[in-house]
Amino acid sequence: MTFTYQLDREDDGRYIAEIIELPGCLAYGATSDEALRAVQVLALRVLADRLEHDEQKSAVPTITFVQAA
Repeated sequence: MTFTYQLDREDDGRYIAEIIELPGCLAYGATSDEALRAVQVLALRVLADRLEHDEQKSAVPTITFVQAA
């Protein structure tokens, strides 16, 4: 599972990061690193919410869990 992000700087100096594959998943930060970290955390929360609510398979990327030996 790989996500593509876009990072831009707003006119007021804040940075905004967006995950392309998860529409509406965007976050602001005072620095580019802060915005990127915030959107990564948000992306994981969005995926967890989709799994928890058993949304359609196309809404959740392929994630594989393998039992340890």
